[in-house]
Amino acid sequence: MSAEPGCEQPPYEGGLRKVARVVLLDPADRILLLHGHEPDDPADDWWFTPGGGVEGAETRAQAALRELAEETGITEVDLGPVLWRRRCSFPFAGRRWDQDEWYYLARTTQTATAPAGLTELERRSVAGARWWTCRELSRAHETVYPTRLAELLRTLLDEGPPAGPLTLDTEIV
Repeated sequence: MSAEPGCEQPPYEGGLRKVARVVLLDPADRILLLHGHEPDDPADDWWFTPGGGVEGAETRAQAALRELAEETGITEVDLGPVLWRRRCSFPFAGRRWDQDEWYYLARTTQTATAPAGLTELERRSVAGARWWTCRELSRAHETVYPTRLAELLRTLLDEGPPAGPLTLDTEIV
């Protein structure tokens, strides 16, 4: 993929996948990002927010909390509003993923990560997690999704959450 792993539930059959992502901030306003890569090519890597597909009858908010717990082990979270919405399409693990992503704001004081519920594909494609300051993110040379995350985070920290979800540009990789 050249976008986020943490993107895989039961076999994906195509169509538009409903996804919930988490913009997780700690007390110092650092954001938690996961480090992912193509399963067979660790050099093809990027950073992304925790999250994944909605399962069964769960809400996107429930999916956001479940995915966060599975991918990071973090369960002590105050889940806030949906900040952003984004449509994206990207290749990953030999197939194309078409997603409708909602990004939830969340806060935590729990900064240690210990992924406990990774899928087999995630175990082969997620290399770890890191807390980033806005300044570090704005100076990063690594690929980060969503595009413009540093700018979006700066606006969030300066102005607070938007009155309603902002629609980000569609990204097709």
